[in-house]
Formats: sequence, structure tokens, C-alpha cells
Amino acid sequence: MAEAALRIVTVSDFNLANLNAYLAHDEQEPRVEAVETPFGNVHQLLMDPGAACWAEPADAVLLWTRPQAVVPLFGRVLDGEAVSHDDVLAEVASFAALLARLGDRAPTVLVPSWTMPPGHRGLGMLDLRPGVGVAHLLARMNLALAEALAAVPGFFLLDADRWLRDATRPYLPKSWYMGKFAFGNDVFQDAVADVKAALRGLRGQARKLVIVDLDETMWGGIVGEVGWEGLVLGGHDPEGEALVDFQEALKGLTNRGVALGIVSKNEESVALEAIDKHPEMRLRRDDFAGWRINWRDKAANVAELAKEVNLGLQSVVFLDDNPVERARVREALPEVLVPEWPADKTQYRKALLALRCFDLPALSDEDRQRVRMYAQDRRRKDTLTDMQSLDEWLHSLGMQITVAPLDASNLARAAQLLNKTNQMNLATRRMTEKEFAAWAAADGHWVWTFRVADKFGDQGLTGIVSLAREDDRGCIADFLLSCRVMGRRVEEAMIAVAFDRARREGLREVVARFEPTAKNKPCLRWWEESAFAKDDGDAHVFRLPTETDYPVPAHIELRTPEHA
Repeated sequence: MAEAALRIVTVSDFNLANLNAYLAHDEQEPRVEAVETPFGNVHQLLMDPGAACWAEPADAVLLWTRPQAVVPLFGRVLDGEAVSHDDVLAEVASFAALLARLGDRAPTVLVPSWTMPPGHRGLGMLDLRPGVGVAHLLARMNLALAEALAAVPGFFLLDADRWLRDATRPYLPKSWYMGKFAFGNDVFQDAVADVKAALRGLRGQARKLVIVDLDETMWGGIVGEVGWEGLVLGGHDPEGEALVDFQEALKGLTNRGVALGIVSKNEESVALEAIDKHPEMRLRRDDFAGWRINWRDKAANVAELAKEVNLGLQSVVFLDDNPVERARVREALPEVLVPEWPADKTQYRKALLALRCFDLPALSDEDRQRVRMYAQDRRRKDTLTDMQSLDEWLHSLGMQITVAPLDASNLARAAQLLNKTNQMNLATRRMTEKEFAAWAAADGHWVWTFRVADKFGDQGLTGIVSLAREDDRGCIADFLLSCRVMGRRVEEAMIAVAFDRARREGLREVVARFEPTAKNKPCLRWWEESAFAKDDGDAHVFRLPTETDYPVPAHIELRTPEHA
């Protein structure tokens, strides 16, 4: 069954009919139903919660304005009047406060940044002078708006100036005078692409793994033929310099929580020698979550590598210079994103940075450390092969789990985990930070976050359990765990925390209802193998009386805030 379209209310002081049409017909996920409002009524729509556009719940609001239309003093600055810039910024603050009201009408509000009116040069050579220039003032206005909205959950400022820079015809005067279209259609198309990227990020659909070919993609030349010394990489060669820049852009993605992998048809020892020894390589072994360097089918290798790092194919991007290999992976693995790749190596970096599949609503320390965590996980797996049993291996890890209630310090990461975890997820609830915090604050609700560490390093915040009191029962509302730590009995420790609270609250039993999706069968298997019993009338409901003993596994040291 096709997923329902998201209802997006668009509000503007100019005509957004063309943008709304692009939103409705764009083939990229998610599908969108654009709800058009009369343009020019921005303040009325912000102040009137009873307006027709708010009659039905909205999934998001897109509010796109021209600065002179909503900040009147800025319009006077554009006309050359001597106006205090501080007074203009005060008007921006008032407008931001009005915008914040939209938080009660939609969980997500997207606000394109303000741009200079087309063709307006401001004060020329004085335009960036503090306290004088129009461009300087507009930059301050955007920063003030961004800082004000950053404090409001669910609000995101989009960089509209980039859409104008990339447009061939950003503005058509005739379109404005005939239909009040403030921008050309290529600007609207770019805007739709960024809006869709933001919505995917908010829904946990950002790509998390980039798998790259080696020969003629990571470097120039065939390493098996010319050796690592003969590769085109760096130096004073245009393509060599471009490939170094491409590698640095890939490495930059790892700082956003995107993992890297290699799938290449090569002799593994020869390829790894090049990675280890070439002085111009910017990416080394520890920068990769894993690799498949052999002569097998690349589609099979991509699927196998994704499984190894516990990511679904919908999280994968595959980059290869060879159009035949791209077509093969695209056909065999339709969930994998396989962008067309330029023949010109000097375009590689630009092509990578133009991809709109990595957007996230928040960037946590765990995201930035993900590559390091993958390297630690490889070392864990290496130790497993040396152990006689799984229990021996688990005890050797020295696992510590730190439990903390949901609060402002962990809300962003917890909401991110809530919205992207698929396999070990009991209910697969998707909520914004604001919605999750509100649920947790309700009477009879408890939410705990779990950080997992061992002798190899800290895995970060990887688990969430929430409990809701329903009469004399404690109902598990959320139970989710990152794939990185599945199978180490962390799951039991998490349930033990909720079970202990239910017992101390005098509840009779703990109940969990499994909500099946296409991806969470591992979670069902865990509950079926747990100490909980299936309900006689519903195989997806699991129960355990609180009089039952439910201890934390012996190999895990559980730390609470009081004892951390």
C-alpha cells in the first residue's frame, strides 16, 4: 500500500502556484500534497489559527517571504532611507515571534532565507559595510532569524540564496508583473529538491553509507596494471588534484555521520597496498566501515557489505565511474541510490556535494564519531573469532550501559534514533523532538536512553525504552536499539530498567505490543525468544508479571545517573 502523501501548507507574500505544482508532481519521496493559501496574507495566516488552511492537521508548513514584505523597515532601507539597523532587527525579532506560533499547527516548519530583491545592488562598494550596507543588514537579518528559530523545535531555515546562485534565470520581471511570481521556475525546482531532502531527513530516510569503486573513481588508473606508484592521484596533474579533492569531500561526509565502504573488482592485497602506501591518499583503511575487493558481482558485494554494517539498502549510495556497473547495481538493487556519474574527473567533487540524500535534522557527537565506531566494531569481531563461546566473548568486552531519562541534553539524538531505527524497533513510532518531549512529559510516562560502551570505545546513545501506565499495567511504548549493538544482550538490560520501574510503581504486569513493518522482524524474533509470554489472543502481544525476576545480564555493568 502506498504511503499517504504529506500535507504541506505553503504560505507566502508572492505567488507559489508553480512551486506547489512542482511539489505535487515531483517523483522523489516523500509524496506531497501542497495546500495553497492566498498569497499576500502572511500575517493574517500566522495570527489566525482558525483559517481554512489549518482546519486539517498539517505535516509541515513552508513559509517563504520576501524580507521587504514582512519587515517594513527593510523596505525603507531598500528605498535609500536612513533607518537604524537595530530597529530593523527588532522588527525581525517580532516577526520571528509571530512565526513561532506555527509550532502549534505543524511539527515541522521550513523557512527559506531572505534574499536581496533581484537586480538590487544595494550600495555597491559600501554594501557590506557594517551599519551602512544593505547586504550586510540582510545577512544580519537572516542570522537573527536563524538564531531565533533555532530555539523553536521543528523550525529549519533553508538557504534560498543557493537556489538563486544555481539558477539560469532566477527572476523574470514579466512573470512578476503578470502573476506575482517572485522567482523563475528553476529556482522553484531547486527549492522543491531541498524541501524534499529536508522531509526525508526528518523522516529518518537520509542515506548513511557511500560505497565507492576504486579504479578510475577513487584514483586514476588500474592499480592491478600500473601498481600504486603509477596511479593518478595528487601531484601537479589536474585529474590527480581533482581526485584528492574528491577524497577529501568523501572524508568530509564522515564528519556528518555518513560511513564509507569500498566495492571494487581487484586483488584485495594490491588495492589495500595502494590505500596504505600512496602518499596522496586522503582515505586510509580506518576511514572505511568495510570493503569487498574481489572479482564477484558488484551488486552482490554491495548487498553483502550493507548487511555487514547493519544498514538497509535504502541507506546506501553507490558511486562508480563505469556505466555498466551502475546499471547493474541500479537494476539488481533498486533501493540503492546510484547517481549518474560524470565522465570528467574534475567534476567528481561537485557531483558528490550536489547529492541531496544526506540531510539530517540534527548532528550529534555520535554521528561525527560513527566511522571510529565502525573501526572499533571490526576489532570486536576480530576478538570474537579468538573466543571459545559467545558468553566468553561478551564477558571479555567489559560492557557498560549508562541509563538516563529523556531530557534536553539527549533529546536531539534520541529523536534522531527514534526516527531512523527500523530493525530492532517494537512500535516504529516517528515523532519530532517536540512531540517526543511532550509525550515523555505526560503523567504516567517514562522514557530512558541507553549509552553503550566497552573496552573498545563508546558506542554512544544507541537505545530507547519508554513505558506508559495503563490502569494496573505498564505498557512498553517504544523499544528500539541501534543495529550496532544488537545481539550483546543490551536488549535485556533495557527491558530490565523498565521492568524495575513498573514493579516499583506497583503495576501488575509489563505488556509489549509488536507493530509489524517490512523491516522489524529481528525485533519480533527477540520478543519471541524473550522471557515474555505471548498473549493467548494475539501473537503480537507479549506479557510478563512483575512478580517475575528479570535481572540485568551478568556481563553488563548498568550505570544510572546517581552512580555514573
